[in-house]
Amino acid sequence: MSDSEASSAMAEEGKPDEQTLQVLRDLANRLRIHSIKVACTSGSGHPTSCSSAAEIMSVLFFYTMRYRQSDPENPDNDRLVLSKRLSFVDVATGWFGQGLGAACGMAYTGRYFDKASYRVFCLLGDGETSEGSVWEAMTFASYYSLDNLVVIFDVNRLGQGGTLPVEDCIEIYQKRCEAFGWNTYVVDGRDVEALCQVFWQAAQVKGKPTAVVAKTFKGRGMPNVEDAESWYGKPVSKERADVIIKLIESQIQTNSNLVPKPPIEDSPQVSITDIKMISLPAYEIGDRVATRKACGLALAKLGYANDRVVVLDGDTKNATFSEIFKKEHPERFIDCFLAEQNMVNVALGCAIRGRTIAFASTFATFLTRAFSQLRLGATCESSICLIGSHCGVTAGEDSPSQMALEDLAMFRTIPNCTIFYPSDAVSTENAVCLAANTRGMCFIRTSQPETPVIYSPQETFKIGRAKVRASGLQLWETAVLDLARGTPTVALECLGCNLYTQKPFQMTTRSAGFTYRKGTSYVAPVILRLTWHVGVQPHQ
Repeated sequence: MSDSEASSAMAEEGKPDEQTLQVLRDLANRLRIHSIKVACTSGSGHPTSCSSAAEIMSVLFFYTMRYRQSDPENPDNDRLVLSKRLSFVDVATGWFGQGLGAACGMAYTGRYFDKASYRVFCLLGDGETSEGSVWEAMTFASYYSLDNLVVIFDVNRLGQGGTLPVEDCIEIYQKRCEAFGWNTYVVDGRDVEALCQVFWQAAQVKGKPTAVVAKTFKGRGMPNVEDAESWYGKPVSKERADVIIKLIESQIQTNSNLVPKPPIEDSPQVSITDIKMISLPAYEIGDRVATRKACGLALAKLGYANDRVVVLDGDTKNATFSEIFKKEHPERFIDCFLAEQNMVNVALGCAIRGRTIAFASTFATFLTRAFSQLRLGATCESSICLIGSHCGVTAGEDSPSQMALEDLAMFRTIPNCTIFYPSDAVSTENAVCLAANTRGMCFIRTSQPETPVIYSPQETFKIGRAKVRASGLQLWETAVLDLARGTPTVALECLGCNLYTQKPFQMTTRSAGFTYRKGTSYVAPVILRLTWHVGVQPHQ
């Protein structure tokens, strides 16, 4: 049977003919062989986990999903959330429990922003269902009726350290999924015909996401390894691998392949570059405005500049002022409620393949619980923008639990993350616009109390450049000059400086004007040891 004949044999009603079924079985076995060979060659890997999901992957890639093999980043392709290092796979889910949240963001974008036909599939190991973030995502998907999302639970009962709490009790997984509002199927994960049928049935369901609970066996097809403990993340020896590969090869009956169905090309063309605010900031020097409110106003304004700007919030919209964006652009606001880990993953999914400019806001201290998700976003080189309000000790009346003190150090560790710490409303609005145009992750740190506007609407800001506010021959002179003006700046040696971006901080900025008089000569002060705490504002 030729490739084209095999492709045409796919029945739209989810009942492929016997020839197609055999090709799918053979493809699954070839996947097993590849995983065994790769693990043996590298001396590391997960051949047993790959073997348990081989039929699932065979059916997804060669029967169910629509995509162009030659164009893996095509916006019309169906999406798969599985692993990393493949151009087709958008999210590196090496950290357990995070894939489904990102898949939710992709599915939400497909249904509500793109209004397109592509579907999103996510493969979960049963071990990672112990992660709470999985159930945050399950709640989100059912609440927003993401019927273009399918999650497959690979239930093989074994984790890294042995048997899992639920083991292979399929009924428990089924009841949990149904309780969270999902359309749920239970299937033998080794049966390619049954898998074809449930994936087709899932496409017919409206108003609910679909969960496929697949009973599988770790190390399937590998004698003395299948369903055995202590094989997690271990390759088999070369001698044993040769025997296993010969056994699997003996079960392959065809040399055929299957051509995936092309995607339905109905995703809109989008542009998310060179975004400019529609007007200058509407503030005057001396106005008193909280930077958190200025941020909310700036987001709403940015929403008029580009219709792909979306905002997510963790049930703090009345405190972060993202409610202003919601009021003016309700169709582009996503309430993620008190589930910050899932909120970050959903934002990541929304921004995948350049479909949106995603801003996610909450109290800065609450973002610390999503550090693993932030690392994931950085690994994926995602361009998402985080907004953390109520930073520093100025939130003292709300108790220490609301004070964001560690967030700055946390975001500094994230590779290629740009950190904005604006001191007034004008610089905040500029930070929002710069973040929207910056590749990579951004973090905007805002404060609770009202602070005076110190910059004119015409002031320009650049990433990595500080703003010099005052200078003097002595440190105390600089401080007195600044305090006399009532401006919230930072004194550094002989210089009053507003460190607009905490990261990156370019050396040219450090050098420019950073000199003081000693005797008859000018020398550069030693500032490297002070670089990362000089941004703390006096009002904190």
